[in-house]
Amino acid sequence: MTQLELAKQGIPSPQMKHVAQHEGVSEETIQQYTSEGNIVIPANTNHPNLVPCGIGKGLSVKVNANIGTSSDYGTRDSELEKLRVAAQFGAHAVMDLSTGGDISAIRRAIITASTLPVGTVPIYQAGIEAIEQHGAIVNMSIDELFAVIEQQAKEGVDFMTVHCGVTEAAIARLKRQQRVTDIVSRGGAFLIAWMLHNGQENPLYQYYDRLLDVARQFDVTLSLGDGMRPGSLADATDRAQVEELIILGELVDRAREAGVQAMVEGPGHVPLDQITTNIQLEKSLCRGAPFYVLGPLVTDIAAGYDHITAAIGGAIAAASGADFLCYVTPAEHLSLPDAEDVKVGVIASRIAAHAADIARGTNRAAEWDRRMAVARKNLDWESQAQLSLDPEKVRLVHSKYATTGPACSMCGDYCAMALVEKYLGVSTIRC
Repeated sequence: MTQLELAKQGIPSPQMKHVAQHEGVSEETIQQYTSEGNIVIPANTNHPNLVPCGIGKGLSVKVNANIGTSSDYGTRDSELEKLRVAAQFGAHAVMDLSTGGDISAIRRAIITASTLPVGTVPIYQAGIEAIEQHGAIVNMSIDELFAVIEQQAKEGVDFMTVHCGVTEAAIARLKRQQRVTDIVSRGGAFLIAWMLHNGQENPLYQYYDRLLDVARQFDVTLSLGDGMRPGSLADATDRAQVEELIILGELVDRAREAGVQAMVEGPGHVPLDQITTNIQLEKSLCRGAPFYVLGPLVTDIAAGYDHITAAIGGAIAAASGADFLCYVTPAEHLSLPDAEDVKVGVIASRIAAHAADIARGTNRAAEWDRRMAVARKNLDWESQAQLSLDPEKVRLVHSKYATTGPACSMCGDYCAMALVEKYLGVSTIRC
């Protein structure tokens, strides 16, 4: 049975128990919210070394790191290194978005090595295989698409992005919208090309029950993708985006009825003043399904620094109710990210997630900050390093310039903490 089916029957699975212990909430709470579909626990029955992770209502905000090859660069070893870095710096899940090399072998290696939940976008592999076998994505058969989905499910993929809401009606709405950036979702573009060329409805929508059957068999969590997400601020929260979101809300209902876990993906590029509205729309239209957002990026002009624009948007989104942040790296819009980009992207998104956790009052986040404040008051540099997201960098920066006293080289003899302790008699604080 799936996590959702077990929860509906009042049976707390080992995965639910682990999530409860890790999050510091009761097993009953995890079981209830999982049964309602407000929490998902991506846990494929064929991923034996998985350490389960809960995403959704009442839990800490989670961070995903995208890894994977492109048609130009990347190898099995490069992606395993990215996986290692993502896990080291605190990502809660990874997605293998490989489009180059031996895609199946790379994915299997990642699943075998990863204790984190692993996600994929099956249309990538299906489309690439169609090009290799038939000369074009548009020549892919429906059975070939579902064969890839089933293959990946059998291999242990924990969650799959499936662009089921890219329907003929949504495409018609897109044409009337006259966007600046049209479609920026690669999976969405693959499907739209197939649909327009073949004059048929999206097979992931038309044969959604077939998809549910595969997902239920292996307890794959469906991540209902946002193929109509805005790729620029000018296109944010438009009719095409909302049309797709309404469809996804209906598909969430059908997934829950079938015993399949489902979460919903969201934008994209969104100005600051529209982020909270986007979260509220998803939570209302999708009946509280966990919301998985890319960023969102709050400006289009920060190429090379989009990890920062995404962290700004991610903090606001998560504080407003988003549950799962897909990181953005400095390489976004520019190139395939390397291991260093992965590190920076994970840390930026973790900052956003943690800031939101404080605002949401979840997972003892404020206590972590208090411990750091005490370490700073005590000029305890090693504790500050250990409490940070990147201890090695903290130690490196602190030691960059030599100091003669206990303070850092920024203030030296004029450290506010040291002066107050000396003249006001403020003693060292204990955690």
